[in-house]
Amino acid sequence: MRILRFLVIALFFVLPVASLSAVGPGDLPETSKWYFHADFKEMRSSEAGRHLYDWMQDEVFEDLREDVGVDLDKEADYLTAFATEEEGLVIVIDGDISQTTEDKLLAMGTLSGGMNKLSAGGKDFFFVRDDDDHDHDRGSNHEFDSFDDGAYFSFAIDKKLLVTSTQERMESLLAENGKVSRVKTEKGALFILSAERSLVQAGARAGDFGADMDWDSNILRNTEQAALLVADRAGKIAIEAQLVTTEKEMADSLASIVRGLISLQVFNDDMDPDIAEFLQNTSVEVDDNKLTVKVALNAEDVVAAIE
Repeated sequence: MRILRFLVIALFFVLPVASLSAVGPGDLPETSKWYFHADFKEMRSSEAGRHLYDWMQDEVFEDLREDVGVDLDKEADYLTAFATEEEGLVIVIDGDISQTTEDKLLAMGTLSGGMNKLSAGGKDFFFVRDDDDHDHDRGSNHEFDSFDDGAYFSFAIDKKLLVTSTQERMESLLAENGKVSRVKTEKGALFILSAERSLVQAGARAGDFGADMDWDSNILRNTEQAALLVADRAGKIAIEAQLVTTEKEMADSLASIVRGLISLQVFNDDMDPDIAEFLQNTSVEVDDNKLTVKVALNAEDVVAAIE
């Protein structure tokens, strides 16, 4: 799976995505189980975001240059990915993708030994999988939330690269010129946190993972949705996390636990002063069944924590 894995990494982490500096409720199907959006353009141009982008250059982009031989970070502006139960994993990518990049990605797919050229409505797309997967059963056990069974991708839409885990979703995207169709659900859409200079947005509907994961956590079992926002706010990395719980009492309980842990640690004489300051600046709020935790950090501290 080495070639396919590198192809997926290249598509997922580096290329530019649909012309969105931020995502909103109208940009995703209401049936989405989770979503992720990264604004590389804002990271490069903002004071705080640049630290995150520099870290990605060292830890992600450099590895791609060494292992794949493709320098993609200069082409990256935005990335959005999401998954639905019915139509699997989707990545809609947009930008000035060079012909060299296209040629190299197609060559990688060819070298995998399992690439097929397909067409829908006069628009070409490709399916790539590793040799070991040629006899893989692509029936009811298909992994919709991953590219383990292969990936469909297309450059047919001008300045867009479309990547999906199912042929049906690829064909529908090509028919709509890369636009995502709005599919309603009784559960309602995932809520999305946004800010003027957002760097990363992410969210998930926890209940949709219940059949796939054994939650060994009372908190997660009682969480309906979760959302995360990372933004540049006055030169600092502002982090906001929200949990929507099954009932108000659970949100109140979680808030009490978080406040208690913060209080205990703030008065710990052995704690690093920077961490103590971070805890002191953390706010915890409850609105009905929604718990919100906010904090602003120096970008250098965020990168140090990641490392």
